Amino acid sequence: MGHVVSQDELILRVAERKRNGQRVVFTNGCFDLLHPGHTRCLEEARALGDVLVVAINSDASVRQVKGPARPLMPQSERAEILAALAAVDYVVIFEEPTPRQLIARVLPGVLVKGGDWGPEEIVGREEVESAGGRVVSVPLEPGYSTTRILERIRAAWSCPQERSLKNGHPE
Repeated sequence: MGHVVSQDELILRVAERKRNGQRVVFTNGCFDLLHPGHTRCLEEARALGDVLVVAINSDASVRQVKGPARPLMPQSERAEILAALAAVDYVVIFEEPTPRQLIARVLPGVLVKGGDWGPEEIVGREEVESAGGRVVSVPLEPGYSTTRILERIRAAWSCPQERSLKNGHPE
């Protein structure tokens, strides 16, 4: 089971792991509603090294990136769920719209992003590659998307039958 840590604590722990010859893998995202696409991507990321760091956008950062209706789950809960995954060693929260500053401090051996990000769009690419690391794009699992899950939920709630079932009786 992983640990939710502050950025300063992460830097100390990662430095120790690097001194012990371990390869650090870093990925990031909002992880608002965890789904199999996320867990499979995290497992693939973990397989690329010895230590997996997952950086998540803070609640304020998610609102900047995704809009005022997000996140659905607060940062503390998103972090706790991610830390409970076997593939994840450390979870850290960042406030900025992107984790560029954090990536520059961690300098992982491997930076991983989903295949929906083009090579030139991957934040932290320059920092990681200039330090001798590599950037890996993991193909997305087809059919999995937080946005698609939210669309299905909204569609279900707009159906009168679904609303009546919520109240425990048909309309």
